[in-house]
Amino acid sequence: MTSEAELNRLFWHSRRGMLELDRLLVPFLKEAFPSLQDADKERYVKLLACEDQDIFGWFMNRNQPDDEDLQRIVGLVLKHNDERPIEL
Repeated sequence: MTSEAELNRLFWHSRRGMLELDRLLVPFLKEAFPSLQDADKERYVKLLACEDQDIFGWFMNRNQPDDEDLQRIVGLVLKHNDERPIEL
């Protein structure tokens, strides 16, 4: 179980200062993260430790991470985004 303090810390780490990343990571954290298995929560934390330009490239399908854990969490974030209603 993730504490409120840990969720707050993750929220601030999910805000990257790049609109494209913020629009993917923050909703994922709020909507999907709480119900993830512990291993996927650890993968998300690992993703947040990566460089913004790498994360951006992965989410824009320009390339993919070499690490299988990162591949999985990138896929989960993208799937979550695809399933969300379009914001106008």
